[in-house]
Amino acid sequence: MAELNDVERLIVKTLQELGATKPEVLKTADDVMKKSNRPKSMVTNTLTNLVNKGVLKRVAREKSSGYYVLQTI
Repeated sequence: MAELNDVERLIVKTLQELGATKPEVLKTADDVMKKSNRPKSMVTNTLTNLVNKGVLKRVAREKSSGYYVLQTI
């Protein structure tokens, strides 16, 4: 697994707590922002970094993208 910083670990943990661990259960950046109590810009940047590292999968949808965890920490 790629090395994760503290914020990245927090976002992955938050997605896991929200149940976003499979393609059928997607969570948006807003869901993560509310649960983690972090600014949306920080959450969206971190989600993008985690997708690039292969830790999360992004699924484009009509209104907002959904994310789920590929690698547990």
